[in-house]
Amino acid sequence: MKFTSHVYRLDYLNTHYIEIPVSIVKKLGGKFNVRLLCTINNQLTFQCGIVALGEGKGYISLNAKRLKELKLKKGDKVQVVLKNDDSEFGAEIPEELVEVFAQDKEGFKRFQQLIPGKQRFIIRHVCAVKNTQLRIDRALTLIENLKKLAPGKETFKGMLSKEK
Repeated sequence: MKFTSHVYRLDYLNTHYIEIPVSIVKKLGGKFNVRLLCTINNQLTFQCGIVALGEGKGYISLNAKRLKELKLKKGDKVQVVLKNDDSEFGAEIPEELVEVFAQDKEGFKRFQQLIPGKQRFIIRHVCAVKNTQLRIDRALTLIENLKKLAPGKETFKGMLSKEK
């Protein structure tokens, strides 16, 4: 789906976003629990989800890094292409986490039992650092902490606890 939008700002969340019109939300099934690949101005493609904005509209957040890469600011007009993201977890799993899963079957089993948002949290938290050793350390810490938490009682704080 292709459409034109603008860059807006949600001051209370301190973030920029692209508004998704009601007509596009309806074409996506009228729901907001859908994972997508978003391409902006034919320059940058990233995995995302739509957040409800009200009145049937939705939005996709744009972090500072993406704004800078696209040279965008509030009010700029953008061309948007949305496609369904059929990837297993809605985010690309870093090789460091893949390796932890290969060596820790119990950890991978617990990861698979998480709701998708918590799976993506783990993936993104590992990806948030560039240094390979830090990624390995984060992956190990998150999965070790996950295994200590009772199934169904996993919290972000619990998964992050004692992280260095």
